[in-house]
Amino acid sequence: MPGVRTRWTRRGAVCAAGALLVSSAVVTGAGAAEPARGGVPVGDEGTVLEWKPCAGEEQRGFECARANVPLDYARPGRRTVELAVIRRRATDSAARAGSLFFNPGGPGGPGTVGLPALYAKFPEQLRERYDIISWDPRGIGESTAVRCFDTAEEALGWHARVPAFPVGAQQRGAYIAAYADLARRCEQRDPELLRHVSTADTARDLDRLRGAVGERRLSYWGISYGSFLGATYANLFPHRVGRLVLDGNVDPQRWMTDGPRSEPELPTFLRLGSDLGSADTLGKFLELCGRAPASGCAFSAGSPSATRAKLSGLLQRIVKRPVGPWTYARTVSEIRGGIYRVTPEWATLAKTLQTLWEGRAPLEPAPPPGPLRYPGFEQLYGVLCSDSPNPGDPGRYAALDSLSTARAGDLGHWWTWAGEPCATWPARASMSYTGPWDRPTAHPVLVVNPAYDPATPYQGAKAMARELADARLLTLNGYGHTALDNPSRCVGRYAVRYFVEGVLPPEGATCNQDTPPFATRTPTAGAAAGVHRAPASRWGWERPQAARPCPLTLACPRHSFF
Repeated sequence: MPGVRTRWTRRGAVCAAGALLVSSAVVTGAGAAEPARGGVPVGDEGTVLEWKPCAGEEQRGFECARANVPLDYARPGRRTVELAVIRRRATDSAARAGSLFFNPGGPGGPGTVGLPALYAKFPEQLRERYDIISWDPRGIGESTAVRCFDTAEEALGWHARVPAFPVGAQQRGAYIAAYADLARRCEQRDPELLRHVSTADTARDLDRLRGAVGERRLSYWGISYGSFLGATYANLFPHRVGRLVLDGNVDPQRWMTDGPRSEPELPTFLRLGSDLGSADTLGKFLELCGRAPASGCAFSAGSPSATRAKLSGLLQRIVKRPVGPWTYARTVSEIRGGIYRVTPEWATLAKTLQTLWEGRAPLEPAPPPGPLRYPGFEQLYGVLCSDSPNPGDPGRYAALDSLSTARAGDLGHWWTWAGEPCATWPARASMSYTGPWDRPTAHPVLVVNPAYDPATPYQGAKAMARELADARLLTLNGYGHTALDNPSRCVGRYAVRYFVEGVLPPEGATCNQDTPPFATRTPTAGAAAGVHRAPASRWGWERPQAARPCPLTLACPRHSFF
């Protein structure tokens, strides 16, 4: 019902003001894997892929297909939804080893965008030997999608009126009202779809796709939120696990807490420590920038402490006097996105901060040619809010904002308010998987994480490796969000041996990044031995830093969580 907010308590769902509430069936470990029917494993039935060259210029060399899957796996004979699927064939057909599925995160990132963008970052030997396949998960992109506006122009117009996060009581009220309005729009469009875009639903789709390409077991590389999808698959279908790389890891227990019916104390990203991971990574950005010459880091003030003070001064100044369209909220938001990738974003971020320091607005990026792509920002909430519990009272977020900024600095604003749209989101998943996470799998899982990851901090990788029944942690001694997007030849060699030969890295193995930030000296790239020492992390101090322009697109970090 429009205008009615649903509150979620620890005892279950309590409906406010008589609103109609959709119940959530929670799937746990007992009987969670779907049984065979008539000797045919579920996931091998009824899904046919007819490949043809993709139409998009950015997808040149890729093939595309459409798959039909049940909207509700509890009632598979009813409505179906379409999945947009994309692949790049193995470049050495004589040495082909099979199919490798890829999920680019998000939650709900479109694989038809993410795979072409990141394909070149896969190790060459994997590109030679595997068809690499991705897809737009249900509710996302070119699949049957959550779309709450008629056109891309209408969606962009709505989004332009909403700041990255609110500053002050007046903006808080407007921000809360805007996302309540978004929830009403989405509920009016397709309320049934909103209840069936959970991670567990997508894991079942992934199993259908595995069967459709003729693979007995799944080979998979999932980054960021894709790590949680991989963990869900591993526990729903443990006997079908082939080789799974989980890269940039979400702690599965903290994502779910007690399941989507419970009311947590903290929103998702504060439970995961994304605000703290961003603060620590930003701290390293400032430290390394301060040690670099101005030719290496444009924002350097000559020392780490002076560079930290310079950033603090810039942010204090921009709160009072924005630089053109660069408000405090926009600057902090773009800083968050700018520390995701070391090369070339860290240098770009430093130049952007220096430009703002000099009182000039950075140049805005030119819009891409051609018709506007539907931005799909509401699709992220479709997955997050239906799947992961968040406080249901919008009035709580101001206090949570204070808590996060006290421990993580300015970036805490962004991560706190990223969860607030879930307070008024109109649906919860009809079937979620909440654990356990330790079901024995047919093969061990490889968990990979940078030591300083701004969105999925290293502590999440340790938790993932600990929670899974059989997993090995490989540490990237470096910075940025995920190892795939911050390349390391060392990680690549380990990944190739794992996928091709089934060989895990040795216990405690570590790798370095290929390209260090700001041309500072680091140990030789490719080192991979020795016992890893957990990165020194205070988990909660820094003030934030700088920003980079980022257009509103499905692939832009400004508009995804992880």
